[in-house]
Amino acid sequence: MKFNSQTLTFDSPHVMGVLNITPDSFSDGGKLFKNGSADVSACLKLAESFVQQGATFIDIGGESTRPGAHPVTEQEELDRILPVVEALARNIDCVISIDTSNPLVMKEAAGKGAGLINDVRALSREGALTAARDTALPVCLMHMQGNPEHMQMAPSYTSVVEEVTQFLHQRVAACIKIGISADQIILDPGIGFGKTDAHNLALLRSLGSLGAQQCPILIGVSRKSMIGRLLNRDVQKRLAGSLAFAYAALVNGAKILRVHDVTETVDIIKVFNLMQH
Repeated sequence: MKFNSQTLTFDSPHVMGVLNITPDSFSDGGKLFKNGSADVSACLKLAESFVQQGATFIDIGGESTRPGAHPVTEQEELDRILPVVEALARNIDCVISIDTSNPLVMKEAAGKGAGLINDVRALSREGALTAARDTALPVCLMHMQGNPEHMQMAPSYTSVVEEVTQFLHQRVAACIKIGISADQIILDPGIGFGKTDAHNLALLRSLGSLGAQQCPILIGVSRKSMIGRLLNRDVQKRLAGSLAFAYAALVNGAKILRVHDVTETVDIIKVFNLMQH
């Protein structure tokens, strides 16, 4: 799969390090956001460390999508992420992923050197499909029931695996129809996005049903509140749970792990790869 100037295969799983340029993300909000704007030097330093630890993707987000998060304006999102995208593109050899649903942000970030559009709304906003196609970048389509402000109030499904699989299949079809090639699409079932713990577990057990569409699967479960509830751990004590779920996702077919703890996740991928021989 070609990500701007980078080409990657999925013979071995990849790690995506998280860079949240927000004041309110659940795990690291505020660490890279100072005095109302991105701390570009801190972002660059963290991204460099992620790549040294083995990450091949860096995911940059300028709008929190944690449960209960409020939206930001288009200009706020642009102001937060574009200087960081530009700095990373100049200085780091990795795929820069943009965590956005905004068509203008997609276009502007692509022009600064981004290599992947990672959209929690699966390109459902008006103009997003066209914008994504026009960038010629790969896309990651995620399932979310509702929106971040209200998604965890009362998530409900008749069959979560069937409904998420069907939704993603429909979004893949919409992409193909508008001119985005099937071999440029990544899928994410959206762990924790409008789902109970039982829903999340069912999806993690059934990743093969998503993989049947031949698109690489991305999983983001790192430090999420599900781990806190299941193991009674606060957000800074969820490493073991994060790694256990990450390994389970690998066993069930995940090809990209979106994480906060890169070194440890790279280690479990090495162990996973050894176990395949």
